[in-house]
Amino acid sequence: MRFENQAGGRAAIAGIGATEFSKDSGRSEMRLAVEAVKAALDDAGLTPADVDGMCAFSMENNPEIEVHRALGGTALRWFSRTHYGGGAACATIHQAATAIAAGAADVVVCYRAMNERSWQRFGAGVQGRPTQPVAESVHFSWYAPMGLLTPASWVAMSAQRYMHETGATSEDFGRVSVADRKHAATNPAAWFYQQPITLEDHQRSRWIVEPLHLLDCCQESDGAVAVVLTSVERARDLRQRPAVVRASAQGAGFEQQMMTSFYREDMTGLPEMGLVARQLFATAGIGPGDVQTAIIYDHFTPFVLVQLEEFGFCKRGEAKDFVKDGNIELGGGLPINTNGGQLGEAYIHGMNGVAEAVRQIRGEAVNQVDAVEHVLVTAGTGVPTSGIVLGQP
Repeated sequence: MRFENQAGGRAAIAGIGATEFSKDSGRSEMRLAVEAVKAALDDAGLTPADVDGMCAFSMENNPEIEVHRALGGTALRWFSRTHYGGGAACATIHQAATAIAAGAADVVVCYRAMNERSWQRFGAGVQGRPTQPVAESVHFSWYAPMGLLTPASWVAMSAQRYMHETGATSEDFGRVSVADRKHAATNPAAWFYQQPITLEDHQRSRWIVEPLHLLDCCQESDGAVAVVLTSVERARDLRQRPAVVRASAQGAGFEQQMMTSFYREDMTGLPEMGLVARQLFATAGIGPGDVQTAIIYDHFTPFVLVQLEEFGFCKRGEAKDFVKDGNIELGGGLPINTNGGQLGEAYIHGMNGVAEAVRQIRGEAVNQVDAVEHVLVTAGTGVPTSGIVLGQP
């Protein structure tokens, strides 16, 4: 199978924008979206009239044409949406970069806006859904009657097996949370700014579903994030240092299901993320040793360890040791989630992680890593997923 993507290196992120992150925004999701997109365009030095493409999540409540009209845009000639929840985070960038490389659009905005705390409890689960004999929802009948109703409960099944196979412990998962909160504590944009935790705090936090403590689970947040992409050539003439999309990819694995791939021969890995990893490294022409920092999707801590293994930063079953040695903190071999991640900054379905990766390339992150050449960003895990590698212009 040939993995190289011809769109690699032809598009760049030229602008980023975000609202504040809160638990009660006090305004509509549409307003959040427009605020974030306007901020991203201002950051790039572009206007709404420059935008001819838009890309969003299939779960986004704000239609492209409504956001574009509210901004005062003129015409759209390309628009797209990506399914699978957080798995779409980097896929929006992937589709935008592909559209730009193909000439389908010149300036593309990717965005995500959500009031997932004040308007709903995003992690509440599937209880109360009507019975429908459609493929999109019928699979819930396989495990919902057994009490597996929430994303936390679905991940817990895989996490228990991973612990059994590798010897990982709850404390190993907790070290991810501690590192994220350490980084969030110095980030004024983070919800948990100035609120680090200890491993003891993690272990004392209440059980959500064993082996997941409260502090193994990401936040429910209100807020919005947007990024603006254009060609590398045009981006060089704009206001900010471009973050070049060196590689982008999507992946769905064998026997893939929506966070419940329990029927595979081995349920301790994330083969869809391994597929993404191979595509990214082949297209960018790099390997794990060429990545200075990474934004690893951290909706639940156990899948952070598995992703480190799928990308080859450590061998299978050795992520617990990699994390224990301090590699994922600032000053370590692979600092991750320098903004605090979704555990510490906010959960905007991974889009805030894309923005942080851009800041690392620009050299303006609050927790800046030295001599950054490449940043890896991953999207939601347990679902069909995506990833990108950003690099210097």
